[in-house]
Amino acid sequence: MGLTRIWLMLLALTAATTALAFVPGPAAAAGLLAVALLKARTILAGFLHLDRATGWRAAFTVPLAIWLVLIWGLHLI
Repeated sequence: MGLTRIWLMLLALTAATTALAFVPGPAAAAGLLAVALLKARTILAGFLHLDRATGWRAAFTVPLAIWLVLIWGLHLI
């Protein structure tokens, strides 16, 4: 992935974050956390080049996804 494409993807995800920030409710919170996960995966793959290292992106993504699910669960309480 080229850096310009990664940068544009992060801009689009930031725009999605901004749009979802004004929507109330647990579904919007789940959407915000999903966008945060996509941003993290984009940064891990694009800037840290973990897409070239087998298994490393998953090693970072799985704990992050678990953490975000726990945050969303706390939001529901």
